[in-house]
Amino acid sequence: PWLARWQRSSGAGIPSRRDALRRDRSALPELPSCRRAAPGWERRTGEEPWDFHWCDVGWLHEHFDHASLPEHVRLCHFRNHYELTRKNYLVKNLKRFRKQLEREAGKLEATKCDFFPKTFEMPLEYHLFVEEFHKNPGTTWIMKPVGRSQGKGIFLFRKLKDIIEWGKVRTTLSPSGEWPTGIFDLFCLPGPDGLSTDDQKDETQVEVYVAQRYIENPYLIGGRKFDLRVYVLVTSYIPLKAWLYRGGFARFSKTRFTLNTIDDHYVHLTNVAVQKTAPDYDPEKGCKWMIQQLRQYLTAKHGAEAVEILFADMDNIFIKSLQSVQKVMISDKHCFELYGYDILIDQDLKPWLIEVNASPSLIASSQEDYELKCHLLKDTLHIVDMEGRLSGKEKRVGGFDLIWSDGPVSREGNLANAFVTGCHNDRKKQLKQLFRSLRAQQKAEC
Repeated sequence: PWLARWQRSSGAGIPSRRDALRRDRSALPELPSCRRAAPGWERRTGEEPWDFHWCDVGWLHEHFDHASLPEHVRLCHFRNHYELTRKNYLVKNLKRFRKQLEREAGKLEATKCDFFPKTFEMPLEYHLFVEEFHKNPGTTWIMKPVGRSQGKGIFLFRKLKDIIEWGKVRTTLSPSGEWPTGIFDLFCLPGPDGLSTDDQKDETQVEVYVAQRYIENPYLIGGRKFDLRVYVLVTSYIPLKAWLYRGGFARFSKTRFTLNTIDDHYVHLTNVAVQKTAPDYDPEKGCKWMIQQLRQYLTAKHGAEAVEILFADMDNIFIKSLQSVQKVMISDKHCFELYGYDILIDQDLKPWLIEVNASPSLIASSQEDYELKCHLLKDTLHIVDMEGRLSGKEKRVGGFDLIWSDGPVSREGNLANAFVTGCHNDRKKQLKQLFRSLRAQQKAEC
């Protein structure tokens, strides 16, 4: 790990003292120009006191529960972030929240949670999955390990025997759909010697997967599938306070979409980590559109009203998913979290939540991508506000718009009825006006 010290500038209402920023190399090896994102931070190594820690989740789980933190320090993850960012927990919380909404507000309100493909935790819900599988023969399913990223361990299938062959299960599925004898072997992580014998089962970890219904009708541009990466910053869960970033991007596959070859990852997985291994991948061109470009394309093709509905539905995904974990998330005043939401749009312009990432990549694949992520990080630091400059009443800070503050947030002006994802991001102008106004207010109070 390395430490960075920052000398706060002197000014009216702004204390002048030395602070320290800490981050782990494993958490942020790709951080785009820390010096540019946070001018004044001075990097240095050591174990001296720190005020701001951009840590990975491993450090958090190892140290945070045992740490006594001073009042002012900040960490970039909530303690049990996995309630939202681990695929099986996300499904569990969304299902529970949907039932709660149906009881308290009726079926119509509960349908607002129908943005997640039908999903089962494996092997825990294997028998339920088999029952659903037999209801819709020929449907394409996708298997994902809950604890991995960048497309690792993912595959598509249409037959139960495909799972058996993949897991090398020694028994066959029973006709009744009961849990098969060998289903444990299907999800076993091998022991130290590479084997998973009966004697080792007590000592062998079971790798949890989710089986999820595959979206077979994705929206295509140029015949290629894509998904969206959208950024949401949560600074508190009690009360819930969430900010949505205007920037983001669409990630395209390199190969034209078809359901005839479900084993081709270059067709079905849009992860940059997967696509950049394609033989014809061009790093100069990449496989991304900025989200503003995508919004313009969709508006030209479908009209402004249809696109407004699409982005309103996306806002609903962000709010409902956060509300689903609000009661179980440990809301600590030391914590904030920048989430990377992955959204897929289908041919009916319906958005689907694919997953939520606790540590969205800050690797830049182009100059445009670099600018996006550097500004994203700058504006995150503005909202965390280690300097104490903000009043707490702001509805916009740079590229972030406040979308929920213990309730819906009303907007003024041109964006009163608009949804901000993909809107014009005049962050530099807005920040200049914001801080000029704050300085004038401080002078008036002195």
